Amino acid sequence: MTDIVLKNTHTELIDPQAQRVVDFLEQIGLPADNIIAEQSERSIIGNNLPAYIESLPTEAKRDARYLSKFVVGAGFGLFDYSLNAIWNEVVLDLRKKAITYGVDIFFDSSVGGGKNREFYKTEDDLGSLKDAVLLDTCRKLELISDTTYKKLKHILDMRNDIGISHPTNYTINAFELLGWLQTCIQDVLNDRPTDAALQVQAFIKNLKSHNSPIDASTHRQIETKISELPSHHLASILRTTFGIYVAPETDPQVRKNISVIAPAIWANCLDEPKYKLGIILEGYNTNLHREKHDLGEQFFQVVGGNPFRSPNERAINVDTLLDQLLEKHDGWDNFHHEAPVADSVASYIQEQNDILLNNADKLVKVIMMCRIGRGVTYCNGVSPRGKDYYDHILSQLGDKYAPHAMAILSHYEIQRKLGSPVCRIQAKQALEIVKQSVVNARLIECLDYLISKIENNGKCVLDSEFKKLSAQYISW
Repeated sequence: MTDIVLKNTHTELIDPQAQRVVDFLEQIGLPADNIIAEQSERSIIGNNLPAYIESLPTEAKRDARYLSKFVVGAGFGLFDYSLNAIWNEVVLDLRKKAITYGVDIFFDSSVGGGKNREFYKTEDDLGSLKDAVLLDTCRKLELISDTTYKKLKHILDMRNDIGISHPTNYTINAFELLGWLQTCIQDVLNDRPTDAALQVQAFIKNLKSHNSPIDASTHRQIETKISELPSHHLASILRTTFGIYVAPETDPQVRKNISVIAPAIWANCLDEPKYKLGIILEGYNTNLHREKHDLGEQFFQVVGGNPFRSPNERAINVDTLLDQLLEKHDGWDNFHHEAPVADSVASYIQEQNDILLNNADKLVKVIMMCRIGRGVTYCNGVSPRGKDYYDHILSQLGDKYAPHAMAILSHYEIQRKLGSPVCRIQAKQALEIVKQSVVNARLIECLDYLISKIENNGKCVLDSEFKKLSAQYISW
């Protein structure tokens, strides 16, 4: 075996004596076919591999044990062994890129925000990621290009399908193996992340360590840069800044800085990452991470993100807030105390789709009661600061929820209010606001009927004519 490698020429990488190993396998009764490559394939390797390796920079070869393993495997005709050697080096390099980029961002992108995320914290945890997940995340974060991703995905598929650990009748040919080697070295091992990826990395690193206030000039520069980043990078930044914000050990000034720049990140980000954060926030509550949940609620309040919280949390929170709002409305000094709660309710209702069907009736009833007011002459009985919030919510009802606003006028509590001339005027104004977002001609006709009569007749909603007019939309 000492004469296997020829010293005088590159044309043959191995001596035909390698065939003796195959003969030995046959002698002892083991499978011998498709174990080593044919002599013709090894000759192709011998004619091409040395020249390619010589073309590599000296520093690229100095500690490249994977190349030594590749050459040995190729020389003996164990092409699947060579493929494993180069792929293992690719995986190690991709992990290094992930570490350089930041493992927190990388795990946020690869694992997401579910319960599993708790088990991925350090560089050592990168080894727990499947190669396919590692590859997908590197592409998402632009640590490799889309073209390189496609090439590596093919190599990974081939490695999994025909590798040494997967029995197969397929034989790797020499040119395939050489092509894969070149792809791995040039496109991965000698490649660096894009400028955009490095900017994100630097941004997160600086954000974590910047414990002094962000001035107005820096704030404007950051907002400009944020608006120029690709959406997938913004998704990574959003997840990471949220993670930093809710971490109990985060410096209060860092948290304050995040609250300054987070609205710009949120505004430029797509909806999907926002909804995912809402699920993460609900998970904190479910798993009793009270401090993280409280800080997460602060973050969502800062960015105006309550409509993106999970449906369960939104339904519970809005229901609780409506109870509080009604209590404030009926209590002492309601003009002052209604507004903060109304602000919280409105933060969940930025558009019609934010209204959940299971608390739509209660939402419309409480908002209409507050908007109609208490019938006193001071400020026409309506909280001056709360009025804008009520008008905003009523303006989002549209065709879907306008019938709720009309039907609720027949409720005994509102009928009691409509005994007051001041309340009837406010009810007319509320219906006019609802009408602004309605498109359906029949619903507009119904609203016009009430608007024309309610100021003088608080019971017009109970008229048989109106019931007949609205029968298609309201069950009487």
